[in-house]
Amino acid sequence: MPLGPAPLPVYPPTHRPAPPHPPAGRGAHHSGGNLVEAIEPAYGTGPLLLIAVGAVAALLFLVMKVRLHAFVSLTLVSLLVAVATRIPADEIVPTLLDGFGDTLASVALLVGLGVMIGRLMEVTGGAAVLANTLIRAFGEQRAPLALGVASLLFGFPIFFDAGLIVMLPIVFSVARRLGGSVLLYALPVAGAFAVMHAFVPPHPGPVAATGLIGADMGATLVVGLLLALPTWYLASYLFALFTGRRFQLPVPDDVLGDGADHDDAPRLSTVLAILLLPMLLIFGNTGLTTLSTIGAVDGDAAWVRVLVLLGQTPVALLITAVTAMVVLGRGRHPRERVEQISNEALGPVCSIILITGAGGMFGGVLRAGGIGEALAHSLESTGLPIIVAAFAVATALRVAQGSATVALTTTAALIAPTVQATGGLSTIDLSLIVIAVACGSTVLSHVNDSGFWLVGRFLGMDVRTTLRTWTVMETLIGVIGFGFAYLLSLVL
Repeated sequence: MPLGPAPLPVYPPTHRPAPPHPPAGRGAHHSGGNLVEAIEPAYGTGPLLLIAVGAVAALLFLVMKVRLHAFVSLTLVSLLVAVATRIPADEIVPTLLDGFGDTLASVALLVGLGVMIGRLMEVTGGAAVLANTLIRAFGEQRAPLALGVASLLFGFPIFFDAGLIVMLPIVFSVARRLGGSVLLYALPVAGAFAVMHAFVPPHPGPVAATGLIGADMGATLVVGLLLALPTWYLASYLFALFTGRRFQLPVPDDVLGDGADHDDAPRLSTVLAILLLPMLLIFGNTGLTTLSTIGAVDGDAAWVRVLVLLGQTPVALLITAVTAMVVLGRGRHPRERVEQISNEALGPVCSIILITGAGGMFGGVLRAGGIGEALAHSLESTGLPIIVAAFAVATALRVAQGSATVALTTTAALIAPTVQATGGLSTIDLSLIVIAVACGSTVLSHVNDSGFWLVGRFLGMDVRTTLRTWTVMETLIGVIGFGFAYLLSLVL
């Protein structure tokens, strides 16, 4: 059934569907052990929109013109936004720390463990082994395609941050060997993980949206995969071929630098085993959790709980890091050298971790100020078709507060009552609405998105270049993916 005719109704102020979790500073939440009481936004939609636009403009000015360090700029603007939106003085610092700490909780462990694995792969020659194999299989002219396909496979169970960090040394190794801009090789990889993270369960955003909207998980998985592949090819791979010729960006050597001794490189099977280990552990976690939910296995069984724990992303990467230290170091480097390699990997990423956390702080303050919620509510009464409104609301939330997962889950909660009240929607229709929400939550990644800073800093890009490459690619992914979803909704 086409999803075009049914508009979103206007909800009375007291009957608006609430997001699944209250935004920081606008609902009861914990910060440092203290409970922050819920408060109401101080302004209406118009003033909040002006504050949001002014905050982004100020941040771009500080970083690009004043050349103030991104970490300091993000922290300063976050504080000013908190004051401008009249968050109570005693809640400003807890709100800043909530956004900073929540982002670091999900990023710092993954980045730290991931760069250790990546550095060990680089120094021992494992990255070069895999790169050579991919190049032989696809040919040198199709190396970006080979890297992208590998990332699509790894991206099925592995989250964006972890997958990108593990693949970066392979990307850098290929770029050094074949030459040309690093963007030619890195953007297909980053785009593959971004597409899989947004479109396909078992990633948290589509899983949460599927449950809130009432779509079938299996159907959403199939529809998400079918739309993810052409979307990636058009919006990421072809865009990378164009961008790689336009921006001649050298391979960065300050994070996962070269200097490898490849005389005793590991076998391809060893490299693949290390790369597949976290994927298998995480996939086991996802599979057992799903089977437990439908009652196929006993979720309280000890063996199930152990495997689910081992498949948590930080634990899976910890196991992989220890395995890499033992397997890749044995017979090649003494334990002291392995420790030195791991330590050297951590130093350069401290700046990346702090900037990423500050980006999460900025997004958290925008949420706490009520900006995202005000934008979403203002779009509810536009009379747009359900699938278009889902994309528009998710886009507004994404632009306002940065987090794709927050935009996805909040939008799903906002439109769920409308979807449930609309009769005649098929299983495919519901899955297409989920994909439309996912597409809206992907577009326009900019300075309030922690992923913007993660990708930009790892690839050695300044803010202007990141906006012209990563931001454009993310927007293409969202717009093209939504176009496919909307067309399918008209014909199925």
